[in-house]
Amino acid sequence: MSDLTEFLVDLPVKLLSDRGTLPTLGSDLAAGLDLYSAEDKVIPARGKALVDLQLSLAIPIGHYGRVAPRSGPAAKHGIQTGAGVIDSDYRGPLMVLLFNHSDVDFQVNAKDRIAQLILERISIPRLRQVDSLDTTTRGAGGFGSTGGFGPSKKQKLENGQAHEPEPAEAVKTDI
Repeated sequence: MSDLTEFLVDLPVKLLSDRGTLPTLGSDLAAGLDLYSAEDKVIPARGKALVDLQLSLAIPIGHYGRVAPRSGPAAKHGIQTGAGVIDSDYRGPLMVLLFNHSDVDFQVNAKDRIAQLILERISIPRLRQVDSLDTTTRGAGGFGSTGGFGPSKKQKLENGQAHEPEPAEAVKTDI
């Protein structure tokens, strides 16, 4: 395995009670730290709930913590996370907002891995009000303006040259 020291960053974690659990890495190269529930809680079908972790942490300056879903509960039970930004100056207790997109209540038990924390580098913007913005090919095109469902208007690269795709033929159906 290559030297990972250039990717390491200190993350101070404070357990707030004996119910809190230190986050863990599932593997040496895992992007996210597993976060553990400190309580038993039911996430109602088609509902949401805040789950207490009983820990606080100090995200390094130049980063933020992103609370992300775990793939198993997401794929098997429709469990997703929300409100997942932890700023580097926040020192309060962490809770995870879980959404249950299934038709069945989801039981969370104390010590269950319920989400993951990913540290991401950020740029802190210096805002500067201007009278106009530079122009781009896209311009003010919003939702769906770069393609989507149906025939694509995106350029395809073929033999290193960009060209517009051929228009799709309409298919006539009797409905």
